[in-house]
Amino acid sequence: MTQTAPRPTLEAVAARAGVSRATVSRVVNGAAGVREPLAERVRQAVDELGYVPNRAARSLVTRRHDAVAVVIAEPETRVFADPFFALQLRGISKELTAHDSQLVLLLTEGRDDHARVGRYLASGHVDGALVFSLHLDDPLPGLIRRADVPTVFGGRPGWGESIRDVVYVDSDNRGGARDAVRHLMDLGRTRIGHIAGPLDQTSAADRLDGFRDAMADGDPRLIVEGDFTPAGGERAMHALLDRCPALDAVFAANDLAAAGALRALRERALRVPEDVAVVGFDDMLPVAEQTDPPLTTVRQNIEEMGRLMTRLLLRDLDRRSSGADRDADALAAVVLPTTLVRRASA
Repeated sequence: MTQTAPRPTLEAVAARAGVSRATVSRVVNGAAGVREPLAERVRQAVDELGYVPNRAARSLVTRRHDAVAVVIAEPETRVFADPFFALQLRGISKELTAHDSQLVLLLTEGRDDHARVGRYLASGHVDGALVFSLHLDDPLPGLIRRADVPTVFGGRPGWGESIRDVVYVDSDNRGGARDAVRHLMDLGRTRIGHIAGPLDQTSAADRLDGFRDAMADGDPRLIVEGDFTPAGGERAMHALLDRCPALDAVFAANDLAAAGALRALRERALRVPEDVAVVGFDDMLPVAEQTDPPLTTVRQNIEEMGRLMTRLLLRDLDRRSSGADRDADALAAVVLPTTLVRRASA
């Protein structure tokens, strides 16, 4: 029977590089204090020998698990049906992979799941958490605070407490919505409706505010709350047409709702954009380019949002590991710009 060759050790790496075991340990664990020429010799020896650090031993030294929880405050059916989450998770996964960290996905179906997530985060299995798709009455922020886990949020927090110390990444939802409606107005449309998202989420509330900024004298009856799904967009579009049969444009709070609105317009034998112009929000290519007609929409860089969330969290973890004062170089919230992408629907 063929014997497996023993795994290379720190001592073997040290001997190959001509340095001490302690120097190898510092380089492998990402600690400071090793001159670059020595560090490069260690890295070369690691590559030549195929040395793989022992994660358990490394954790004892660094007090890091190299694992990050990604908490999505939505049920599984929603997460796997909406391309938004796939894009954000792709950005997060790419960044974690580049830093040799693992992604632990946690979803919430109900209140019992919130308590489960809180217990998991408090148990010390992960170094930090990335949390998004929160609702205003969500208990997760309080559970995370009690767990004392470094956290970055996706989207502007909306709970009532001070958010001075909260780090988050968001898009300019209000400005993007304003641009969308002004584009419709520039096309000569005057009876513009809005299919809002669920207004217990700050992204939907901010987009509604942007719609109202542009339509200061608009009819409040031309606003219908949806749920960010195609079926919700279809229902909302029918409701808008029932209230205002002469409607000539609609701004939907996301691309999926816009796709549902297009379906409702076809059912009513209304032409897009000749009779009713439609603008969405997100620019998720699997949706926006496949609708009939292709969708004019507001682009937000969803994958980059995931990457930035991850970078901010990892930077905070590095600062804490090094013992640096967090307040000395405070992490800041990031709000990314949006861009109107014109296609055939408006």
